[in-house]
Amino acid sequence: MPVSRSRVRVRGLVQGVGFRPFVHDLAGRYGLTGWVLNDTDGVLLEVQGKDPAGFLDALACRAPPLAQVDRIEVEPLAPDPAESGFEIRDSVAAGPARTMIGPDAAVCPDCLAELFDPAGRRWRYPFVNCTHCGPRHTITRSLPYDRPQTSMAGFPLCPDCAREYADPNDRRFHAQPIACPACGPRLHIRVEEIVARLRAGEIVAIKGLGGFHLACDAANPGTVARLRALKQRNGKPFAMMVASLAEARRIAETSPAEAALLAGPERPVVLVRPRSGAAAPTVAPDLAPDLAWLGLMLPYTPLHYLLFHEAAGRPAGTAWLDEPLGFALVMTSANPGGEPLVIGNAEAAERLGDIADCIVTHDRDIVARSDDSVARVIGGAPMLIRRARGYVPLGIPLGGPVPPVLAVGGHLKNTVCATRGSQAFLSQHLGDLENASTLRFFEETIAHLLDILEVEPVAIAHDLHPDFLSTRHAEALGLPCIPVQHHHAHVAAVAAEYGRSGPIVGLALDGFGLGDHADSRGGELLRVDGSRCDRLGHFAPLAQPGGDAAARQPWRMAAAALHRLDRADEIAHRFARFGNTALLVQMLDQGLNCPPTTSCGRWFDAACGLLGVRSMSGFEGEAAMVLESLVTRPTVLPGGWTVDGGVLDLMPLLDALRGLPPATGADLFHGTLVAALVDWALPAAEGAEIILSGGCVMNAVLTEGLIKGFARHGITALVPRRVPANDGGLSLGQAWVAVHHLIR
Repeated sequence: MPVSRSRVRVRGLVQGVGFRPFVHDLAGRYGLTGWVLNDTDGVLLEVQGKDPAGFLDALACRAPPLAQVDRIEVEPLAPDPAESGFEIRDSVAAGPARTMIGPDAAVCPDCLAELFDPAGRRWRYPFVNCTHCGPRHTITRSLPYDRPQTSMAGFPLCPDCAREYADPNDRRFHAQPIACPACGPRLHIRVEEIVARLRAGEIVAIKGLGGFHLACDAANPGTVARLRALKQRNGKPFAMMVASLAEARRIAETSPAEAALLAGPERPVVLVRPRSGAAAPTVAPDLAPDLAWLGLMLPYTPLHYLLFHEAAGRPAGTAWLDEPLGFALVMTSANPGGEPLVIGNAEAAERLGDIADCIVTHDRDIVARSDDSVARVIGGAPMLIRRARGYVPLGIPLGGPVPPVLAVGGHLKNTVCATRGSQAFLSQHLGDLENASTLRFFEETIAHLLDILEVEPVAIAHDLHPDFLSTRHAEALGLPCIPVQHHHAHVAAVAAEYGRSGPIVGLALDGFGLGDHADSRGGELLRVDGSRCDRLGHFAPLAQPGGDAAARQPWRMAAAALHRLDRADEIAHRFARFGNTALLVQMLDQGLNCPPTTSCGRWFDAACGLLGVRSMSGFEGEAAMVLESLVTRPTVLPGGWTVDGGVLDLMPLLDALRGLPPATGADLFHGTLVAALVDWALPAAEGAEIILSGGCVMNAVLTEGLIKGFARHGITALVPRRVPANDGGLSLGQAWVAVHHLIR
């Protein structure tokens, strides 16, 4: 065969993941000569030999585990008869960066084997990592992703680590966080002391990758209750960490998809159903009050693994991870009072001292706060509820080059998004913009995201609501602003994820979004075409007695439903213990402080109030979550809804819920709502697809019912997978609308 030569450009997440050593090894396997280097566009290489075709196929199919190959471009060249061997060349940094750093990844199997090898030099070292695992995003200050630009800059390499770092045949070749006990970061408290304190019922603050956790023994009800009280967490569920899949299966009924999600390199918190019956393991009842699922995650840092290793008696090797341990930890974010996640050692002493009995620190700084991601399996595939560590800052392809814009999200579950080239980059979950410290976190995240992307936006997209802090920040930046209606952004986010740039119909089902006429919306049937959005229909409006208070007190929405059903006389009998019902009825009669809403979330609240599931909510969405937990077999109420002029009215359903047992009502509400939504949306559906988005879509019963319901009519329901369906995905939708506004 004749000798041929090619120049190859590899684009995507291909730096800091061991891609150059992989290319070096692959070239040797195929007997090719040439070179490879990193530059501002990704990885560039030239290969020469008699059979480069197999090499090019393997380049995409057998890439390193953390690599994400978006595109490979091949250009034929004239052969170089003088070339011999294959070399890894120094990086070339010319012009603005068009690459990206990777997300943080859980400890890989090779590093785990080292961690538990008593003969190895990294035995029980809490910061073991390589190019296939470890911190990335949370330690990076700026690009290029080299050690001097990370929080590892202050740890000079010892001779052994320097040798590994420089060896193309070592899996730590150019692993920027490389470290060992001789030269790397150090833990300030011994692992055995941490475990002893946890077993003694103490609350321990532990520094992780993107921030501190508050940890305690998950089987100790007194400690869990104390943690809940000290953190002022009301009824919101705690996440739990277990050592392995074997332990997860002991505690919960995990499907293959859930097991794969738990054990993936992203290591999110996964919502799973706990085992029931006499054989069910003991966990504190206050872990997830009244919910049918637990939030489980597996260890992702060496320190996490060492805690369980210590509890197991320090066995050699990794075989102990194949058996249940019988030890589980609450691992909840260390962010008291709705403030941002704690990341600094001094900050931890100041903000966590009144909560934690012990604070575990180390001397590697956290640069970017990043909470644990949260996901659940819906319709057989993962759906993100909170997108943060493990997923950020992976880009989302947009199908082609777009103008650089910044989108600042909404008010709750805020994220921000920037576009560069042909991708959109979402920030980590920032939380609710309700205090000064979270607003500072919002501002520092925007600065960090734009810095590591090296982009200057030409426009800012924001929510239509003028009083959101995100909107006010956008308007103060001095760039052209593009307001995007809330539910337009919800549907557009899914369109962006699936690359749907033409007209498409979507259901936006959530709790609140300001409409074009300053009205409260949340159950919307929309047609979206880039920057254009047409409202095709909506839920029938319900009064919200007390305005925003109705979102926190479902009994108020139940009272509004009874009033509309001409059953106002029942309000006092049912709800007198919650307040002045006579005054509330008067408000409803006169329409005083009772703004109407089309919100799907408020219809959930009305059902919860009528069924006595939750009259007061301790956190957003609690009532609907408890209602979903009661569902066993959804049923449909014939005639449970009406559709008139595009308006979906569920009052017959609410009327039927009065007096039903909660579980029976939960089945009836969910089954009828699914049937009603399909019936309502079908005449408007265009083509073979419909988008589902908004916070209510995170309800697995609802969404799986809609997927199946539309499928029976030959329509595919597109649900968000890579970004949250809730307000955590708004910024992507805003960016998508903004770029279409600019290029139309």
